[in-house]
This record gives sequence, C-alpha cells and structure tokens, in this order.
Amino acid sequence: MSIIPSFFSNQRSNVFDPFSLDIWDPFQGFPFSTGALTTGQSGGSDAARETSQLANTRIDWKETPEAHVFRADLPGVKKEEVKVEVEEGRVLQISGERSRESEEKNDKWHRVERSSGKFLRRFRLPENAKMEEVKATMENGVLTVCVPKVEQKKPEVKAIEIGGGSSEPSQVSQ
Repeated sequence: MSIIPSFFSNQRSNVFDPFSLDIWDPFQGFPFSTGALTTGQSGGSDAARETSQLANTRIDWKETPEAHVFRADLPGVKKEEVKVEVEEGRVLQISGERSRESEEKNDKWHRVERSSGKFLRRFRLPENAKMEEVKATMENGVLTVCVPKVEQKKPEVKAIEIGGGSSEPSQVSQ
C-alpha cells in the first residue's frame, strides 16, 4: 500500500481513505489472483472467481440424536435456483446459481463484494444416514437440509435370576 496515488492503474491507493479499493492480496501476480474479485478489476481468471464463489457458500452441519442438519446461508437466492441431491455413496450435494445484478451503462460501481455465479458443496454422510428420507426447506435465505438417522437399536437387556438361597455351601463332586 502506498500513500502516493498510482497513475498507472485504475486502483486508488490511499491509506487515509476508508473507501479505498487498495486491499493487500497475498496472491497478487499469480495466475489465480483474487485481486479482480475484491477490487472489481477485470482480468481475474474465471477459475479464481469460481473457486471464491464455492468457498463463499457457508454451510453449518450439526448432528442431533435424530438427524444430521445442514444450514446454508443463501441470501438473495430463490429456492428454484437451488438443487439438493443425494448421490451414490452417501454424498449430499447442494448446488445452485446466484444471479448477477443487471448493470446499467450509467452506473459507477465503487465496490463489488457480493458473489454471483454457480456454487457447489458436497458432503459424505456417515453410514447411519437415511438417504431416502432427506428433506429440504428454504426460509428467509437459509436452506435447511435434514437427513434423518437410522435408529440405533438399544441392546436388549435380559435380567438373569440368581439361584441358590440355601445356607449350605455347594459341594463340588470329584
């Protein structure tokens, strides 16, 4: 970061400007540089953009006594734009596409931080998951996927009556 503005790029460089687009990028100059993603520059690779979008889909996975519950924050995504699939090998796949906001010619963007494009997350489920009973709901931009668990059979406990009761010690035959 430099206090002297750069005349050779469209990137502002002022440490005193809270709205400066000058963000340190440790991967700057690499073929997969994320600079175009954070500053709105063109020239970033599509692979970097897609990788960032995949990583930006935040999903929580918790296990309760009855089920595995997944919650994904998908603000601005309609339920028609999301797919929840179960694949062979107990793999849960959540995918979809977040639409890009339409641009007008007269618009001047100062910062682009919300991602758009395709996203995909996959989870291998444990053997106790009931893959045929997966349910998904979407409410207020949060996708909830519930995967019920196979009920654990409680081991049958059989009480054994203790015999004996005479005061004489038992004799062992030889």
